Amino acid sequence: MDPLQEVRSLLAESSDPDNPSAEELRALFQKAWHMCVVGLSRDPAKIARRIPAYMATKGFDVVPINPHADRILGKPAYARLSDFPDPTDIVLVFRPSAEAGVVVREAAARPEAPAIWLQEGIVAHAEVREARDQGLLVVQDLCSYRILRALLPL
Repeated sequence: MDPLQEVRSLLAESSDPDNPSAEELRALFQKAWHMCVVGLSRDPAKIARRIPAYMATKGFDVVPINPHADRILGKPAYARLSDFPDPTDIVLVFRPSAEAGVVVREAAARPEAPAIWLQEGIVAHAEVREARDQGLLVVQDLCSYRILRALLPL
């Protein structure tokens, strides 16, 4: 299957019809390599650890954001997104929907205007709308791993 067609199929499964297009997601993954992962798990069995670990194997600079860890994936962990001092291209969110809105607002306030990605099953409708109104690329309720697998060679 054509990679963009596969991404379109995955987009159709998301509950958010306003997610970026397949072409926009491809462009994002072609240029964005620095990624803060809010909720990156210490537990290697959890999806919130397996997906960021996979992304690290594909060359992404994965920065752990987890207040309960000192290091994850061999890198220093930061308690909050605002504690990370350097620019990031993407903020990938693995927190429950009830907590995701705060993270979206925190990410949207960053001066580098990163893309914001809420994993499959995670939504923050009001905050996502606000961030999109600011001109940010925001994805919600979509699995970054499945999109990346469709776009990148194995």
